[in-house]
Amino acid sequence: MVRALLIAVLVVAGALWLGNSSMLLAPQLETQPRVLAHRGIFQSYPVDEVGRDTCTASLINPPQHDLLENTIASMRAAFEAGADVVELDVHLTPDGKFAVFHDWTLECRTDGKGVTEQTPYAVLKTLDIGYGYTADGGKTFPFRGKGKGLMPELTEVFEALPNGRFLINFKSRRAEEGTALADLVRARPEFWKRIFGVYGGAQPTRAAVAGIPGLRGFDPQSVKTCLLRYAAFGWSGRVPAACRNTIVAIPANAAPWLWGWPYKFVARMQAAGTDVILLGPWSGGATAGIDRPDELALVPEMFGGLVWTNRTETMAKPIRAR
Repeated sequence: MVRALLIAVLVVAGALWLGNSSMLLAPQLETQPRVLAHRGIFQSYPVDEVGRDTCTASLINPPQHDLLENTIASMRAAFEAGADVVELDVHLTPDGKFAVFHDWTLECRTDGKGVTEQTPYAVLKTLDIGYGYTADGGKTFPFRGKGKGLMPELTEVFEALPNGRFLINFKSRRAEEGTALADLVRARPEFWKRIFGVYGGAQPTRAAVAGIPGLRGFDPQSVKTCLLRYAAFGWSGRVPAACRNTIVAIPANAAPWLWGWPYKFVARMQAAGTDVILLGPWSGGATAGIDRPDELALVPEMFGGLVWTNRTETMAKPIRAR
């Protein structure tokens, strides 16, 4: 009886392993990772010193280039460095424009004050977005005066980079942001090809997905629901409805626990109309990107998804070469 039970357990375990192993699939692959550039190319900073409300402009590393995040120049440079998709941040302003800017408030980076989404874009466009950057505790400000007028509006980005694709991050929880993006795409249908996807606050993300047929998006809850249901059913090869026609972002240190990781998992998701984004390791706080050469080992060879990086200028080529 015990022997029969042991044999049954081994048979089931073997079937699970065989059904979810990527060893047989790997030799058939002829893919390479795609690169997702977070905020374009920007001034780096020590991520271990960053909390939820830290002003990162006040603790940048000594500058190695003149690019500032979320500007057209930084996005163009990211594409030229090898990015396939650029992530950018948007705020819907009172005058109905999508300002491309990361921070919820203006005091950290700019010479302005107030809440970004509550400030008319006509005012935001006059600000110096390089005003607050310093690498030496405020002794010098290397970009002060150089960022005036550089905060773009989303349509400017699409027009300036007509071959680019963008992952749009809604910074608020206002559903009207998603509705406004849908209205923009209806008014300018050529912009639809520029949008890889949307994410961020659940309300605007879901409103945009509902308003733009075929658009994919994700929010923290949607990713959690997808992965929990996949954990329950993925052993069978089944992709649950919550994981279909969407985007799934996965920390690199959690990915190996997924059924079929990496190749069968990615193949299953892609067959279900879903793109996979591999993030840097999650450590309980902010999720990083694949930003250092030693982190390349976290990217499977011939990985068919996108790899999130904060250091596109140094990491795009090695990531694509995996």
